[in-house]
Amino acid sequence: MQELHDAPLAPLTTFRLGGPATRLVTATTDDEVIAAVREADAAGTPLLVIGGGSNLVIGDKGFDGTALVVATKGVTLDGTGLELAAGEVWTDAVAACVEAGLAGIECLAGIPGSAGATPIQNVGAYGQEVASTITEVVAYDRRSGETVTLSNEECAFSYRHSRFKADPERYVVLRVRFRLEDADGMSGPVRYAETARVLGVPPGERVPLATARDTVLKLRAGKGMVLDPQDHDTWSAGSFFTNPILDDETFAAFRTRVRERLGDGVEPPAYPAGDGLTKTSAAWLIDKAGFTKGYGSGPARISTKHTLALTNRGDATTEDLLALAREVVAGVRDAFGITLVNEPVMVGVGL
Repeated sequence: MQELHDAPLAPLTTFRLGGPATRLVTATTDDEVIAAVREADAAGTPLLVIGGGSNLVIGDKGFDGTALVVATKGVTLDGTGLELAAGEVWTDAVAACVEAGLAGIECLAGIPGSAGATPIQNVGAYGQEVASTITEVVAYDRRSGETVTLSNEECAFSYRHSRFKADPERYVVLRVRFRLEDADGMSGPVRYAETARVLGVPPGERVPLATARDTVLKLRAGKGMVLDPQDHDTWSAGSFFTNPILDDETFAAFRTRVRERLGDGVEPPAYPAGDGLTKTSAAWLIDKAGFTKGYGSGPARISTKHTLALTNRGDATTEDLLALAREVVAGVRDAFGITLVNEPVMVGVGL
């Protein structure tokens, strides 16, 4: 294991923000990951686990404890089965599956970060989410001190949520196993309306795997959601807020607020989200509350390509970013009575 002290964390995040860690350890095998976690736990030292750093907001003061970078490698394809080490680059794994002719995660192309983070957040985009293909997650259980294998059902997946996110101090993901589909080189059914429109097919149709993957990459790039060091719109954590899920009473009150603010003929985005629940669009809320693309005059601003991404224009601090996030949250709440919830993990800070 590599070990550094008073080590900068900002370069390990896609925001490029945050102060140093007291101690930074990089582990390249599962045994090294477990050893580092056990050492920190035995000493009572706070532990921060870092994968691709694409979903982290670290405070300007940094992290007083051990930051563990999971840099494990390993991709195993066996028929339609896929096993990924937690440190594998997610975009590379998607590309490998497309190359192998396996469907199920092709619309998750371009999402930055590591494979180990995907079950924690139940990563999803463009009509797919990992919960539909994950069969098992191998993790180190800090409570029992043992390595455990959790089934899909035991992971308790829901929208951008899981057992791992609900109990963030308990598990450290080591490996993720998937069951994909061999559809003779075709994608899974196209379920996202925007993707279907761009592809020129009806929802539910299949297209060649590479076509689906390349289309999603172009859509994401157009929104600043594919990492590019030269493009400050990608110095972000992607979507900063989750799409609100509202019960019937709350959604009815929300619709009333929309009509009062925007006019009788305006209807907010609405998608079924289970019995008595409706999902609406955080990006729509932000835009209609007056926070348009490029909003802001300081070093942290809303992306010029997508209202759901907050960005570092090059010399922002974490406090700059949080000030912008709080302004957006307050503005949306005042306009529509809905409180947005941050998607990235906050380290030493909060909204």
